[in-house]
Amino acid sequence: MSEVAAHSGAREAPLPAWSLPKDAVDRIALPDDWPDRVTREWAFGGSTGAGVRVCILDSGVDGDHPSVGGLESAVAIELDERDEAVVEPDEEGDVSGHGTACAGIVRALAPDCRISSVRVLGAKFTGSGGVLLAGLRYAIEQGFDVINMSLSTTKKPFAVVLHELADSAYFRRTVLVASAHNMPVESYPWRFSSVISVGSHEETDPLAFYYNPSPPVEFFGRGVNVEVPWSDGRTLTVSGNSFATPHLSGICALILAQHPELTPFQLKSVLYLTATNVGGGK
Repeated sequence: MSEVAAHSGAREAPLPAWSLPKDAVDRIALPDDWPDRVTREWAFGGSTGAGVRVCILDSGVDGDHPSVGGLESAVAIELDERDEAVVEPDEEGDVSGHGTACAGIVRALAPDCRISSVRVLGAKFTGSGGVLLAGLRYAIEQGFDVINMSLSTTKKPFAVVLHELADSAYFRRTVLVASAHNMPVESYPWRFSSVISVGSHEETDPLAFYYNPSPPVEFFGRGVNVEVPWSDGRTLTVSGNSFATPHLSGICALILAQHPELTPFQLKSVLYLTATNVGGGK
């Protein structure tokens, strides 16, 4: 206690770490260009998602599917015998259809965004926590604007590293949009506050999304009876939080194309203010 008192009473004590010096206040002034009321028109009216880089972290993506319209890049993540990440060009594409569905939803909402695929799941939606971590780390390092994660893990040993990665993405201005589990179980990373967590609603409007005043799920997107592209050129009608998540990812792409300066914190604030049950319906 005496050491604390001595520090607090020192006249020439240096500023604590992460403090703001008086002469730096003017340097962090932000432009006052936000409207008095944030509306959907201001947030993403007329936007097509042009220039925004969206990563689909999933089972791969069939870039040749007409509803996907091509990919900017596609890699597959594996672990070698030493459990080190191996990143290679994805020659197989989508091995289950799930990633193609997510990419198609994003493309339908944000037709001019740039979609990349990072495959971390195998056939029949199999995968390992180690590959998921390696894939997410790779995606964050690539500096994507939005990473769509329509998947999660229930294994708590992976939660600590996932939390660190989610926070790393947050401070590097990469938005993680993560799907809540379809079952009432504890899973990650959707439960972390540094991500945008998504559950499903039954409305048919793809731009209808709701803020949840009782988190941990923060937003609800369209996710019931959704017609989506699948592998081998097919189209299916599906339901699940996996398909609500890319609806929010697509909307994030629309907003970031219009306002690329937004941080993940600011983007989440815009989503709240333009949610259908907050300001989107007014």
